[in-house]
Amino acid sequence: MTSSTPSHTLVVRVENKPGVLARVAGLFARRGFNIVSLAVAPTENVLFSRLTIVVDAESAPIEQVVKQLDKLINVVEIQELAPTESVTRELILATVQVNDGQEDRIMKNIENFEANILNVGPQRIMVSLSGDVDQVDKFEASLEEFGIMEIQRTGTIALPSISNS
Repeated sequence: MTSSTPSHTLVVRVENKPGVLARVAGLFARRGFNIVSLAVAPTENVLFSRLTIVVDAESAPIEQVVKQLDKLINVVEIQELAPTESVTRELILATVQVNDGQEDRIMKNIENFEANILNVGPQRIMVSLSGDVDQVDKFEASLEEFGIMEIQRTGTIALPSISNS
C-alpha cells in the first residue's frame, strides 16, 4: 500500500480466544471490505489481543465497518486512529542482491535510510527498516535497483499518540 491510498486505520481489542481472527477476516470477506494490512499481537493483558486493521476507504464506509465489527461477540473495543493522532510503524525485511561494484552504493543507501544490516552473505545482504508506511515504501523502492531477492513487510501497527491522551 502506498501512503497516498485512501485508508482507515482501526485498532480493535478482542478477547484472546481461538477463532476470533478468522471471524474478523470472515466478516471483511463476506461484506466485500478490502483489508490493506492486518497485524495481530497480544496486549499488555493476556486476556486480550490487539488487531491493527488498515481498511481500503474505497471498499466500504468506515461507519459500516465499525458497526459490523461491533456485532462480533469477542470484540471489546474499536478505535479509529487518525494519522495526526496516532503513531504508526511498519517493518520491512529484505534480502538484496549485491553485485560487484555495488557495495558502496548499497551501503550508502542503507545509511541514508538508517536501516539495519541483519545478515551478509556472498553477493547478498539482508536489511531491515522500521518506519512509517511512506518511509518503508521509499526504502523498498530504493532497493529495487539492486534486485530484491526476498521481501517481507509486517503491515501497519499503530497506537494513539500519547500527546493526545
